[in-house]
Amino acid sequence: MKAIYYDQPGSPDVLQVVNSEIPVPNDNQILIKVMAAGVNRPDVIQRQGNYPPPENHSPILGLEVSGYIEKIGKNVKNFSLNNKVAALVNGGGYAEFCLAEQESTFKIPGDLSFNEAACIPECYFTAWSNLVQRGRLTKNQKVLIHGGTSGIGIAAIQIAKIFNSYIITTVGNEEKAKFCKNLGVNEVINYKKQDFFEIIKKSDVKNVNLILDYVGGEYILKNINLLDTEGTLVNIGFLEGSTAQINLMKIMLKRLQITGSTLRIRSNKFKGQVLSELKKFVFPLLVERKIMCFVDSVFKFDDVIKAHERIDEGKHIGKIILNP
Repeated sequence: MKAIYYDQPGSPDVLQVVNSEIPVPNDNQILIKVMAAGVNRPDVIQRQGNYPPPENHSPILGLEVSGYIEKIGKNVKNFSLNNKVAALVNGGGYAEFCLAEQESTFKIPGDLSFNEAACIPECYFTAWSNLVQRGRLTKNQKVLIHGGTSGIGIAAIQIAKIFNSYIITTVGNEEKAKFCKNLGVNEVINYKKQDFFEIIKKSDVKNVNLILDYVGGEYILKNINLLDTEGTLVNIGFLEGSTAQINLMKIMLKRLQITGSTLRIRSNKFKGQVLSELKKFVFPLLVERKIMCFVDSVFKFDDVIKAHERIDEGKHIGKIILNP
């Protein structure tokens, strides 16, 4: 099969298409013939050498795929050969065939295309588990989501809308701001022109109940100072660094919660629990197209360098997709 490898970490041009052995599923796994694979920020960080795959995870990039079931293990239930499925995977997505665990594999909802379905696993599993399960999102809260046009940002915004949230997001240009407004965001802040902290503090909102952030760095202290009493900050990444000097007194006096998580190393049982909730609350809205999957661009495997250059530029709106 064709797969995308790199010998040494570095810039996008280290990526190359090579021939590799087709993986063999164990008794509890599914082998998917990949029709589409999502490109995500963790792929970039791994390519750069800053996010080595955990033990027993595929060294091949790619955390989400869609396609047809090619083989199933003898203990796999509720799936058949040639089912159209998508899956959250432990690496291996940038290949013509990919192993998936049955707990994090699902039949594609409604009439979504393979490219659309490949937008779901990494982003919606991450957004739901961090906003709803870890952040304890409830009805009518004020929510700040950084990076509103990333795959996770778009998923988080649409999940927050289910809870009738007042949604604020940060973006880097006016095209992205317009997109988020059309998506139903209440307030969009261009962080390249405005200080989101000052804008929110001077507005009628003043404080928020829940923040989802993957930026870190100087955002950490601003996020903490924006939280209302009993507020929660959920970190899912630190593009600008993971250290900051903070005043713990504010955390104590306002009874704040600062938490975070990474999805890849969680158990199959946990991922199955997330999927169960997504099937109940999100998938019906995907079928009705009340929640949408937004594809920014599609690249062939041979153009994987261009795909990674696209995500490195930070100009994309929605998901970048690879097709074998």
